[in-house]
Amino acid sequence: MAVGYNVYWTEHALNELNLTFDYLENNFSIDVLTNLAHEIEIIIWLITQFPFLFPEVPNLNGIRRVVVLKYNTLYYRVDSQMLTIEILSFFSNRQNPDKVVF
Repeated sequence: MAVGYNVYWTEHALNELNLTFDYLENNFSIDVLTNLAHEIEIIIWLITQFPFLFPEVPNLNGIRRVVVLKYNTLYYRVDSQMLTIEILSFFSNRQNPDKVVF
């Protein structure tokens, strides 16, 4: 297996991540924000080393998901030929799941 896949965040996923961080910064302690950032780092490392570790979303052709601290789900797609992972969404699980956009 390769040393690790390269990770790219879509603009949409970065916007969702920024909104989440802004919300936490304004409504919770810095510890909550730091904990989320740490969990994201762990998950990103895991998917760069083991990109097929997390399950595919049914009916979404190759898109995988991983729950981050029960409040958010990270959706991503693997390109094995290019050794890349594209982060598609950092979705807040407090929303209707039908609102997931990639």
